[in-house]
Amino acid sequence: MSAPRITVLGSINMDLVTTTPRLPAPGETILGHGFSTGPGGKGANQAVAAARAGAEVRFLGAVGDDAFAPELRTALVGAGVDADLLRETEGPSGVAVISVDDSGENSIVVVSGANAAMRAPTAADLGAIAAADLLLSQLELPLASVTAGARHARANGTTVILNPSPAAPLPDELLECVDVLVVNETEAAQLGASTLARVPDVVTTLGARGATLRGPGGVELRSEPPAVEVVDTTGAGDAFAGTLAACWHLGREVALARACAAGALATTRAGAASAPTSAEVDAALGRR
Repeated sequence: MSAPRITVLGSINMDLVTTTPRLPAPGETILGHGFSTGPGGKGANQAVAAARAGAEVRFLGAVGDDAFAPELRTALVGAGVDADLLRETEGPSGVAVISVDDSGENSIVVVSGANAAMRAPTAADLGAIAAADLLLSQLELPLASVTAGARHARANGTTVILNPSPAAPLPDELLECVDVLVVNETEAAQLGASTLARVPDVVTTLGARGATLRGPGGVELRSEPPAVEVVDTTGAGDAFAGTLAACWHLGREVALARACAAGALATTRAGAASAPTSAEVDAALGRR
């Protein structure tokens, strides 16, 4: 079976990561014990995860004209992602300021930068969406761009997977184009049962408890992840979503199990772009 062709329409950021004994309370200053930078953004993270899971991936997004831009492009290409359509705009690239405590929990502030310039897909972007088997998107880009991409995908028979994060109300014109929603428990609660019921497949991540899938015709699945030692939970949800997309053609049960394993393995290493390879997922599932 040939590798699935996935187009990711999403954000790309430079992550500025501090490590601390615990996360600070509002108004509190504490001393950290580490700092690092690295590529991130939900779109880029999920693109890298899908490529590591074996998919053929093209990325649609934007960077600025700052010093971060070349590093962000190189990171995509180095992970096997086609970045030929990555735009460069005036001004800063997107950044995410992330604090991670010693238990692996995190807090994140995202400044959109160049991502905000992705107001609408270009003709080349639309061509990449139409040529793909699957479109994977999130909500760190302007909603109009995500909606336009999803509508074009639906019109051309491309499966649409949406990770509505950060959570926001979803317009009808977007919802009617979505085949699969990937949400965590908080996002599911914010969207509400009536919204979730309008999508054929809803995958809900449950952290260390794994994930569930509610599909058409009463399909109900649950998968638990392998036991791991958590280092950093940043990017685990993106590893899950990217792997789920890459494995969707293998069937719901297989895709869910592999996504759970990938999400768990991503917590064993620092950084947002921490998704495992397909071989690492194979090994983890073999140990479970």
